[in-house]
Amino acid sequence: MDEKTNQELTEQVEGMKASIWELAQDCQGDSSALLYLLRVLEQLHWQIREKLFHPALPDTRNELYQLLRDIEEQGGWPYIERMKLQSLLMNLELQDENSSSESSSKREL
Repeated sequence: MDEKTNQELTEQVEGMKASIWELAQDCQGDSSALLYLLRVLEQLHWQIREKLFHPALPDTRNELYQLLRDIEEQGGWPYIERMKLQSLLMNLELQDENSSSESSSKREL
């Protein structure tokens, strides 16, 4: 990719990133809406990877080596982390503890 194309792509992606972040902020506090947004982003990631990236993979060792070098130099393989169930449960336990301490404090007053 030449520098001009790279800059144009970067500008477009930064604009989309800002729009998505703004949308996420608009959904702040609404776990269902945020979960939906995360699912859409995950689906988009899968579609790009499977339908566009995989077919575009190099056919020769030289090209593959260059791609692997680029991946290593530019920050590694893209990954969408999933929240672990254990983290979700810990969050619920913290909320339960907080709500029970608040209930205790109100009863003491």
